Amino acid sequence: MSDLFTKPLNNCRNNCRPPAIILVGAQLGENIGTVARAMLNFGLVDLRLVRPRKGWQIGRARKVAAGADALIDNHTLFDTVAEATADLGFLVATTARVRDMVKPVLTPAYAARELHTHTAANSTCGILFGPERSGLSNEDISLAAAVCRVPLNPGFSSLNLAQAVLLMGYEWFQASDETPERVVNTPDTRPATRGEINGMFAHFEAALDAAGFLAPLEKKPSMARNLRNMLHRARLTEQDVRTFRGVINALLRWPRNITEVRVKHRVAAISRGQSDPGEPGEVEPSTSFSPDSSAECANLPSPEDND
Repeated sequence: MSDLFTKPLNNCRNNCRPPAIILVGAQLGENIGTVARAMLNFGLVDLRLVRPRKGWQIGRARKVAAGADALIDNHTLFDTVAEATADLGFLVATTARVRDMVKPVLTPAYAARELHTHTAANSTCGILFGPERSGLSNEDISLAAAVCRVPLNPGFSSLNLAQAVLLMGYEWFQASDETPERVVNTPDTRPATRGEINGMFAHFEAALDAAGFLAPLEKKPSMARNLRNMLHRARLTEQDVRTFRGVINALLRWPRNITEVRVKHRVAAISRGQSDPGEPGEVEPSTSFSPDSSAECANLPSPEDND
């Protein structure tokens, strides 16, 4: 027997046994094949067919199963729902319609938790699906412990069979899945430590002080806090910190030894995306300043020019 049917799921607590998927009156091989494909995505491997249409063509089911052939080859056939569910301790029937019977009506998420609760108590479970065209009969639903209805757009609630199985399978899988909700991959680096970030901010604050940004003095603490909070939201890596500190140093080195009066109009022009007007008496360059252009950078004074 394939490992699909004997090996417990990695995400399933207590090596729980997946619920059986019972299809009543399935019409087409393609429908059964797409159901098998949906099932295997969530580790559901017990496929039971009750009175499928005669001549449903297993070959067509395999063709659309996209690798889930083992489920189709190992499906079991039954004449009645009672026979198909005789070994189950807990059965949920899916329906899109309100039924006139006293039964708990569960959402898919709640039904999934109930399935896991019963499985943890060593009870086998199953989910019952009816024909696409008509759904389950009241007689079939009467055999279930609970009914599951999917909250959908009231103006258009139309799921095909594979979609319904996929939705229930997803909720069942998620109910025991322990995958972290958020993961940041940091190849060749790691998240920055508080010490590294604090050192970077001290560096940044000193540079802003030198540039006269943190003024007036009474507003400096609140301005610094706002900037610190902004940088913490970025969730920087160690490489990010080193890059940012390199940027600060590069800005501190340009322009050098130039008085504020001489450089103010140039910085203002460049900050607006305009061409660097250059020093008084120079011919205005025709290109816009861009750090990616060596020709444009040649218009700006280098440290060597001012030594």
